[in-house]
Amino acid sequence: MNLRCLIVDDEPNAVKLLEMFILQNTSWEEPAKCYDAREALTYLKTHPIDLIFLDINMPHLTGMEMATLLPPSVRIVFTTAYSEYAADSYGYPTIDYLLKPITLKRFYAALQKIEAHYTSTAITPTTPVTSTTSVTPDTPLPERQSPGLASEEYFFIKSGRAFQKILLKEILYFEGEKEYVRVVTPSHKLLVYRRLKDIEEQLSASFARVHNSYIINIALVESIRDNHVFIAGKQIPISEKFREAFMNRIKSRVF
Repeated sequence: MNLRCLIVDDEPNAVKLLEMFILQNTSWEEPAKCYDAREALTYLKTHPIDLIFLDINMPHLTGMEMATLLPPSVRIVFTTAYSEYAADSYGYPTIDYLLKPITLKRFYAALQKIEAHYTSTAITPTTPVTSTTSVTPDTPLPERQSPGLASEEYFFIKSGRAFQKILLKEILYFEGEKEYVRVVTPSHKLLVYRRLKDIEEQLSASFARVHNSYIINIALVESIRDNHVFIAGKQIPISEKFREAFMNRIKSRVF
């Protein structure tokens, strides 16, 4: 069996251990390695894989968050030192869940599940993610609307196996980081694999860009103080680049 796999973990020793297990006990291709979820997403744009060994506790973007952004054909083996994530992990295309420290015996058990899965399912090349506007069933993108979100009251985000309905009026803010955006409401934090600029162009006038990394819902702002916006307990900076345009909109509402 010639599987293409990727190990994603911010602990170098954990990566080395899994790499050794794979090289010594399988006939798969030599595994690729990334030490950060963002690095892994960039890698996946140009390198198709079949299976990912994905750590859950990583900085910036967790394994669970990254799982919502993977192409639909990629299967996951989660790796973590924390057992409490096990139930949630099976909301994704998960083959197994490995608790650290991973023993050879436990790896063999996972290996049997992996090979059983791919023996019963023909392996086809994974289509690399080539742009932030590519849509796949497991990629959490808002519905494409015309003429845009400005004329819609809601949209859907694909999260795990579910489509989560989001009302525009309930969105507190959008937080962008490189090629993904976190959509934050009082009850949800969901990831969208798009750039903040692309989302900004589709939003209604009730939203305002206040920073390279933030778009806020003006209607839900609690206060503005010392170059910061406060919304639902979150302190969001107002950058010099966007301050004048934003404050002009606010001044039109000042009594």
